[in-house]
Amino acid sequence: MAGIARPSSRAVKPRQFDWPLFLTSLALLALGLLSLYSVGLRDHGPYFKKQIAMAVVGLAPFALFYFVRPDFWKRIATPLYLFNLLILGAVLIVGVTNNGAQRWIDLKFVQFQPSELAKLLTILTLASFFVARAEKLNRLSTFALSFLHVAVPALLIARQPHYGGALVLIVVWLSISIATGVPVKFIVAAVALLLVGVVVAVKTPGAIHDYHLKRIRAMRVEDKAGASYQQDRAQVALGAGGLFGTGLFHGKQSLPEQQNDFIFTVLGEELGLVGSTVIIAAFGFFFYRLWLVMFHAKEPYYRMLAAGVLGLLAFHAAVNIAMVLQLFPVVGLWLPFMSAGGTALWLCMACMGLMLNGRGRAKQSLF
Repeated sequence: MAGIARPSSRAVKPRQFDWPLFLTSLALLALGLLSLYSVGLRDHGPYFKKQIAMAVVGLAPFALFYFVRPDFWKRIATPLYLFNLLILGAVLIVGVTNNGAQRWIDLKFVQFQPSELAKLLTILTLASFFVARAEKLNRLSTFALSFLHVAVPALLIARQPHYGGALVLIVVWLSISIATGVPVKFIVAAVALLLVGVVVAVKTPGAIHDYHLKRIRAMRVEDKAGASYQQDRAQVALGAGGLFGTGLFHGKQSLPEQQNDFIFTVLGEELGLVGSTVIIAAFGFFFYRLWLVMFHAKEPYYRMLAAGVLGLLAFHAAVNIAMVLQLFPVVGLWLPFMSAGGTALWLCMACMGLMLNGRGRAKQSLF
């Protein structure tokens, strides 16, 4: 009939949903809940119930980043960046101090950790920075400004002090830079300079807190001061698990703050080497699905977002497990979806919403 436009197939075509990515993230969350339930049985902590409540609240950031088109964050990148600096500065003024670190803002119902939100905001704003300078990516000035973009929030996080959180932002910067197509020589030079900077900081008196230096030294010398106590206990827990574990909810080894950075030891003991391998394989498949989001992204902005999230979560998982295995110093990085903590879980759920959103706007893949 004349005058009536026929709807285009593009307009009515539903967005695809990456079920493997979604279900793998749910499986990791379920494993974390089982671990927290087990820890609660030992020390009567309310970790399981709290994490369930945090997961329910986390549906809000998941929905926000799943339903809002990613381009929206690009349009408000400048206000997001300023907000990022504001909350990181606020925590240094009004933040709550625990165990010598000032990282949290007390919201009464939960202690909010701005450095976790800063990771996602940095991904959003850094990707926007590169997109706005698409014609100047080969310039050293663009690469230097991108580092400055990340260095400011990273320094504010390091002041808390939270060196692990600051290091995550550097990894996010490198991940997005590589996905953007920045000249390799710039990236190699930057990594070399960063490594030199770390060595100089470790050698310079007062540049790094003493307890951080003790954790580093405990990696290569006999630890008489107890700086590696958690890691030593982690080895005992993993060793007690043997090949097949002691059985779910039958673990007996306890560590300080086991529900947080050392949550991997719970299932490592109860499910043994076989169970630990399955968990690591689940993370591997999860990161493969994130790589697919990046690989199949239609737009450079979506590709950069996926690269940032992949770098963020993969680095967290790798360093956390390396900490448990005493291959890396303790730097306070949680295990994605599994460690206790509302802000960390909300960040993971927000990242999933963002990735599923971007994946739904990409081309199909066979697997």
